Amino acid sequence: MESTAETDALSALAHPGRLAVFRLLARRAPGSVPAGEIAEALGLKPNTLSVHVAALARAGLATSRRDGRSILYAVDLERVGALLAFLVNDCCRGRPELCAPLAAQALRRLDEGTGIMTDRIFNVLFICTGNSARSIFAEAILAKEGAGRFRAFSAGTRPYSELNPEAVAVLKRLGHDISGLRSKNVEEFQQADSPKMDFVFTVCDSAANEECPPWPGQPITAHWGMPDPVKAVGTTAEKALAFTEAYRTLRHRMTGFLSLPVATLDRISLQKRLDAIGLSAATDERRAG
Repeated sequence: MESTAETDALSALAHPGRLAVFRLLARRAPGSVPAGEIAEALGLKPNTLSVHVAALARAGLATSRRDGRSILYAVDLERVGALLAFLVNDCCRGRPELCAPLAAQALRRLDEGTGIMTDRIFNVLFICTGNSARSIFAEAILAKEGAGRFRAFSAGTRPYSELNPEAVAVLKRLGHDISGLRSKNVEEFQQADSPKMDFVFTVCDSAANEECPPWPGQPITAHWGMPDPVKAVGTTAEKALAFTEAYRTLRHRMTGFLSLPVATLDRISLQKRLDAIGLSAATDERRAG
């Protein structure tokens, strides 16, 4: 990036509204987010959002593409990487002692993140908004299919007090142990004595769009968003089918996750594979719709 590009990028991020849009897109990277979803998540009017994303696009920080009637926005990771490189190089030029402590601190926070993960039992957390159906499905599926390799947990950013009855019925019918399942707040897993997570997946777009504090130990995160069966409309049979389809989709994704050689992949390779599972599933769902 040349100096004018860096100036444009930093100027774009200096506005609180544009920064909020950029941070949401960064949380959803490498995926794309529909304009309406961004506006709803941030409480922006459509014309205000258009102004913000146009400024980010001119600064090279965001891209857009049309998908049917929707416009999808994404963060431009290459340009963002160039901006970060510029800031680091400019800061450390001739004065490496200034940045060395910061770099060492960042590496410690990553918990040797670029290395190969050890062969042990991994803790996995699935997050949704209500923690009554999708994330509960994911927890139950991984607890059963990944027993001995993974410990599964789930939580909600705004959890319901009880599990969805239809979700419970699906799990019972398919032979899952539901005795330990309950709705939990995500804060339960952000305490000092909470289990340290190795993987954190968001399975609904609303939860992925929310700002959360950094997870201790910097677990690998990915977004596996999917429609909420609780919001399905139609006949009783059609609503029941929505829960069955949600279960089937999550089980398919879990099969892909369980097939990964987690203990032999480095963090970067593993992250790419997990992102690919979420992206391919999102593409299939858009085509089906």
